[in-house]
Amino acid sequence: MPDKAPENPERYDDDARLSDGTARAAGTAESRPVDDVRPGASAAADESRSRDSEGGSHAAEKPRRNPVLVWVKEIVTVVAIALVLSFLLKTFLFRAFYIPSESMESTLDVNDRIFINLLVPGPFDLARGDVVVFRDTQAWLPPVAAKPAGPMDWVGDGLEFVGLAPDNTDQHLVKRIIGLPGDRVSCCDAEGRLSINGVPVNETYINPAEVPQPKTFDIVVPEGKVWVMGDNRNHSEDSRMHQEVNGGFINIEDVEGKATVIAWPINRWTILDNYQDVFRDVPEGTPAK
Repeated sequence: MPDKAPENPERYDDDARLSDGTARAAGTAESRPVDDVRPGASAAADESRSRDSEGGSHAAEKPRRNPVLVWVKEIVTVVAIALVLSFLLKTFLFRAFYIPSESMESTLDVNDRIFINLLVPGPFDLARGDVVVFRDTQAWLPPVAAKPAGPMDWVGDGLEFVGLAPDNTDQHLVKRIIGLPGDRVSCCDAEGRLSINGVPVNETYINPAEVPQPKTFDIVVPEGKVWVMGDNRNHSEDSRMHQEVNGGFINIEDVEGKATVIAWPINRWTILDNYQDVFRDVPEGTPAK
């Protein structure tokens, strides 16, 4: 027998042929098709390919979402976000009010819609000349009979609640602050002007359509209160007219906020002025207990 190469196992004809029946060079490692790696591999691969094919078919057959439902969902989401933001603004920053009377003409006309800044009083202090909205806790306004409930009242109530509609209730008033705690306010000098802490002021915001009829008073604003008056002096039931109740003063805690802008009608859009130049020379008062 021929000698065998050391550590080289004896080869037979069956081991020396490729899958096409041709002989391969001695010492070359056999290359088997993947399907020959182990018994049953071909069947497993076919089954795997079949599953992949079925999965692809199922993915392709997945029904498409209804575009109308998608659109409705987006609209509902946007409206919900808008309502939440509006409610937060109304609760913490701004609130809308409707002007029903002529007491603040020509600064505010009847049917104007205004926005008030709810941070005043609070982080930002009140100042002379500020136009403020306050709750009528002193009963300045006559009682109003309750209106019968209507079938659509809930719509207006809901819009008012979230801040998209102005507050139409009758328990609020709007006036201009003339005296702060400690101020002495008196009327009138020889020229019919108010004096604050001994300094006469030229009130350029007063309705120029009428000359104010003087009403004599001389008061000192207590701590925690303010003295308010309307710009339309001859048609304003303000602190002058209610001195029998709380001295005519408004409690600062009743002030809802400072009016900042006229929002409606469009031709009335404007930022409200507090006329600081009118009060520039007025010295600070000393709060009375």
